[in-house]
Amino acid sequence: MTTPFYVSLPVTLALLIAMLLPKAGIAAQAQEVVMDDRPLVLVKGLAESRLKRVLQRCTQGPFRRSDFSIAHRGAPLGYPEHTQESYIAAARQGAGRLECDVVMTRDGALVCRHAQCDLHTTTNILTVPALAARCREPFRPARFNPDSGALVTPATAHCCTSDIDLTEFLSLRGKQDGHNQTASNPDEYLLHWTPGADPHMQGGTLITHRDSIKLFNAMRVGMMPELKHSENHPPKGVDSDDYARALLQDYQDLGIKGADVWLQSFELQDILYWIQNGGVYGKQAVYLDGRYRDEGFDHQQPDTWEPSMAELVQMGVRIIAPPLWVLLDLEDGEIVPSSYARSAQAAGLEIVTWTLERSGSLQQGGGWYYQTIAPNISSDSDIFRVLDVLATQVKVSGVFSDWPATVTFYANCMGLD
Repeated sequence: MTTPFYVSLPVTLALLIAMLLPKAGIAAQAQEVVMDDRPLVLVKGLAESRLKRVLQRCTQGPFRRSDFSIAHRGAPLGYPEHTQESYIAAARQGAGRLECDVVMTRDGALVCRHAQCDLHTTTNILTVPALAARCREPFRPARFNPDSGALVTPATAHCCTSDIDLTEFLSLRGKQDGHNQTASNPDEYLLHWTPGADPHMQGGTLITHRDSIKLFNAMRVGMMPELKHSENHPPKGVDSDDYARALLQDYQDLGIKGADVWLQSFELQDILYWIQNGGVYGKQAVYLDGRYRDEGFDHQQPDTWEPSMAELVQMGVRIIAPPLWVLLDLEDGEIVPSSYARSAQAAGLEIVTWTLERSGSLQQGGGWYYQTIAPNISSDSDIFRVLDVLATQVKVSGVFSDWPATVTFYANCMGLD
C-alpha cells in the first residue's frame, strides 16, 4: 500500500518525535495532542452543510484526548502496526484508547500482533535466515509463464508467532502490512508496500503485551486488548480459558485499574469467562460481534441473530462491537441506523464500532466497511458524515480508526469525551 499523500510528510516528522519520546520521557511528552492536516483536508472537501460549518469552527483547536477515538493497531495508515512507534503516534493523535491484539509465542509469551500468522507480511522475518527457516511455509518465489510472462503462481510464505520464541520475536522489526505476489526473493516480497516512502517505516519496534500495558499506562490512555483466536491459536496444549486468564493476569499483576481496561474478543466464551471471573475487569468486556459471517445473517432481520440482543444482555454482556456497515443503512438515500443498531440500543447495549480509514478510498464506495451505504458515499470527506450518524443517531461510545486524528478531531469538535 502506497503511503497516502496526506500522511507522508507529517509521518516523517512524527516518527522522529516518536523515536525520541522513550528517551525524553513518554509520560511527560506523549500528553500533547498534535493534529495533522488529514482532518482539515477532509473538512474542506465536505459539501456545504450544517455539519461542515460546525467542523470548520474547530479547525484551530485546541485538541485533547478523547475515549471516543480508539486506535486500531496504533496508527497503521502511516506506521508499522502494533509497534511502539505506532502506539506513540496514536496517542499523539489524541486516541484515548489503544488496542494491542494479543497472540502467543512458541514459549507462551503474549505479544502484540494482529494475527497469529502474519509475520511474513508485517515483519522482516523472511530476511532473517535463521528465523525464516522456522516458518511453517518458507518463502517460495513467484512463477511466470516463460512464453507469455503471465503470473502462474504468486509468491508465498506463511510465518506464525507461535513458530518462534519471545526473544526471537522481539529481534524482528515491524513493517506496514503488505507483500508483493510477483516477488522473486524475500526482499522483493517485503519491500513493495510503499514505493519511495520513508525507510524508517520498516523499522517498527515489536512489543510484548505486558510492555504495551506499561507504555499505555505511562501515556495515560485506556487499554483495549483483543484476544485473537485463529489458526493454531491458542497454540496446541493451551486451553482457551487459560489463554483468556493469561491476558487478564497481566493487568492484575501490573495493578491496572479495571476502569482503564476494555477486554475484547470475537469469542463469546472469552467474554463470558471475563464477566464471570474477571471482577472489575469483566464489567467492560467488549463482544466483537462476528455474527455477520454466519450464513443467513441479515443486519436488518433480528430473527437471524443468535443469540438475540436481549439474550446477550441476560448473559451479562454490556458492550457490543460490530463492523460499522452492520450499524448503518440507507433510507430515502440518507444514512440511517440499521435495525441491528436500533435493537442494540433498545436492549441497553453500549456500542463500539470498527474501522475508519481502513478499506480504501471512499471515492470508490469505501469497500467492505461501507457496503450498506456505498451509494451515498462519493469522497473521503464523507467519513465525517458517517461519523456524525454513528455518534448522534447510533450513539456509539467509540470508533476504531487506522488514523485516530480524524476521529479525535470530530470528537473534540462535538464535545465527546
